[in-house]
Amino acid sequence: MISDNVKIFSGSSNPQLAERICGELGRPLGRVKLSRFKSGEHYCLYEETIRNCDVFLVQTFSHPINEHFVELLVMMDAAKRASAKTINLVIPYYGYSRQERKAAPREPISAKMVADVLTTAGASRMITIDLHAPAIQGFFNIPVDHLTALDLISDYIRKKQISDPIVVSPDAGRATTAENLANILNAPFAIMIKKRPEHNKSVITHVIGEVEGRTPIIIEDLIDTGSTIVNVVEGLKERGANDVLICATHPVFSGPALQRLDHPNIMEVVLTDSIAIPPEHSNRFHVLSVAELLSNAIRINMSGGSISSLFKYGGV
Repeated sequence: MISDNVKIFSGSSNPQLAERICGELGRPLGRVKLSRFKSGEHYCLYEETIRNCDVFLVQTFSHPINEHFVELLVMMDAAKRASAKTINLVIPYYGYSRQERKAAPREPISAKMVADVLTTAGASRMITIDLHAPAIQGFFNIPVDHLTALDLISDYIRKKQISDPIVVSPDAGRATTAENLANILNAPFAIMIKKRPEHNKSVITHVIGEVEGRTPIIIEDLIDTGSTIVNVVEGLKERGANDVLICATHPVFSGPALQRLDHPNIMEVVLTDSIAIPPEHSNRFHVLSVAELLSNAIRINMSGGSISSLFKYGGV
């Protein structure tokens, strides 16, 4: 059990996940009124006292990301002015994480800007899952608990007992995670080399590793438009691979992503509920819940212990 001074509130981005977290902790979800003025401005009113309480705000940066970001800032300000003891952010998917460096002159590093805004607004701690770039932790001057869904995903895959698997990293950036999954599954590892002519577009140029006659398991941190995944799947099929299993932590799903992933050469898409997905999805989709992982992180922060104890196969 955790103290009654721990209060958990949900923003509007993923209230179902917040409910599941509270269910795991045996705590009620906090009462908060969230609404909008006619002008579009956000409004927040906590309908219970939070004075001297450790407040946890659950808000994932799903579409529309800017609306959810500003709503979280308003919730933080209201909590700070209501004399909350600490303001802890549970952000399963940290948006703007793909803008973590300058890839061209005169570009922003938006992931750092978001970190600065959250810290300035009063955040005491952030709990998140599978950042696009682990170095983003260093953008914060507050503690960041960087969790991973790799254990959750790998346990599910192991139960499927896939024959002749090969773990495929769709690019160099995911090579470490793919290699970790390959070691867990005792499977070979391959990596795809691609170039990006523009945002959300990619072209596969090379595949390093032997995929012919094997069942590829692609591991990603997020799926956005789905175009890159489809390119990877078709590139693997051209090289003689079997149908593909896709794994990703964050179902961002912009544009026609749902339709693209309903692909005849994709056997299954394994996702988590870090972002709520539309109910009208293909039966190829299987959603794993990160509620237990997040609730355990909250419990450790409040009761003591080591976050690393949550990593069965090693952290990120």
